Amino acid sequence: MLSAALPAELKAALTERLHGFSRSKAASRAQAISQTYRSGGDSSAIRCADDALSYALTRMPATYAAVTACLNVLAELLPTLAPHSLLDIGAGPGTASFAAAQAFPALHVFTLIDANPALRQLALELTKASPRLGGCDYRQGDAGTVLNSCPSADVVIASYSIGEVTAAERPALITQMWAKTAEVLIVIEPGTTQGQAHILALSQQLVAAGAYIAAPCPHQGPCPLAAPDWCHFSQRLPRLKAHRQIKQAELPFEDEKFSYVILTRPSLTPAQVMARVVAPPVLAKAAITARLCTTTGVNPATVARRDAKAYAAARRWRWGTALWNEI
Repeated sequence: MLSAALPAELKAALTERLHGFSRSKAASRAQAISQTYRSGGDSSAIRCADDALSYALTRMPATYAAVTACLNVLAELLPTLAPHSLLDIGAGPGTASFAAAQAFPALHVFTLIDANPALRQLALELTKASPRLGGCDYRQGDAGTVLNSCPSADVVIASYSIGEVTAAERPALITQMWAKTAEVLIVIEPGTTQGQAHILALSQQLVAAGAYIAAPCPHQGPCPLAAPDWCHFSQRLPRLKAHRQIKQAELPFEDEKFSYVILTRPSLTPAQVMARVVAPPVLAKAAITARLCTTTGVNPATVARRDAKAYAAARRWRWGTALWNEI
């Protein structure tokens, strides 16, 4: 299972770029960039090398953690998957590519796409620290334009990038992404109602085009969660020292909320999940209770302490856990 922490070579590469870099300046830049994102803006707010590094220190650890969480789910569903090529759409500083390199030893073709020149330059500097990513093909430009000339890939990842595309442009981009997917497409968005709405629309479009939903859903039908609920998950990650300083945070960790979908070509046969835990389980003295998304909808489950074997298994449930048998 992949760790949510940044790999050592990436941490070292980021640390190297901090020499002489003002933490207060980075905090100010990161706050301004975050405000732009919260206001509905995009990565165009990142205009220079200092902006890119501030963004990476603020968001790279959390994005990496969310991507690794999804890759761990994929490994659980398809343990023999051994892709050779990756297409990273909206790659930014290369976060998803670093995570995929850790997950799949056989990966040797990395194609990255992003429109932001400052993030691309930072990624090219950071990837020099990786013996496998150092020769990556990083193409600058809007994904909708650049994708046409990109090769297909065994695994395609779009992390925190679909939401930056206008609603009018999104369906065409989704079609292009799927056309470039040889085996698996992973899409990750912020764990907000809007992020989940983007995931649902994408899933609906691609299921109609023949895609198979491998996760998180244990079914191929419409999402059974009704407002104010929405499907999202959480990944805890450690904070680097510089990460804490820039975010002016005291805790040595944070929790990244994200929504995601993993889609596969029909030729693949992922393990069949019977249910998934879609909220933090509640551990009480007499029983454990949890909300499960199942093939028949979202249902509550209660496991009494007197059922020792089932109770011991339920104690291992976490938000996002896949269950392989009916409850």
